[in-house]
Amino acid sequence: MDTLSPLERSERMSRVRGSDTKPERRLRRLIWRLGHRYRQSGTKVIGRPDIVFLRRKQAIFMHGCFWHRHDCASGRREPKSRLEFWRAKFERNVARDIEVRGGLAATGWRSLVVWECELRDEANVSQRLREFLDA
Repeated sequence: MDTLSPLERSERMSRVRGSDTKPERRLRRLIWRLGHRYRQSGTKVIGRPDIVFLRRKQAIFMHGCFWHRHDCASGRREPKSRLEFWRAKFERNVARDIEVRGGLAATGWRSLVVWECELRDEANVSQRLREFLDA
């Protein structure tokens, strides 16, 4: 049973952003500091990556741990209600992520996934970005 009314639940879910989130902005600042320029939300690229480098055929996805089921505390957290609905949704998200990365690889693109929880260690993320972008 949901603890919120349908109206309250709708209002709360409407606050969940799909793009230009705080983690995305932090990631973009890191990339900018490394001296790389990019395009946001590659709408013409398979899977609509958060950040794209068109000429180099490189894509970066900023995944939220909860929504994309990362193996961390936030990613293992389960909703309290409508478990069947949420489990099916999470499974679709993970399957789509795998399909998108495979599709990108098949068309000659390289991709990188940065998890929300990884941004706590900016030095490590910067190193991964540097290795990915300079390769």
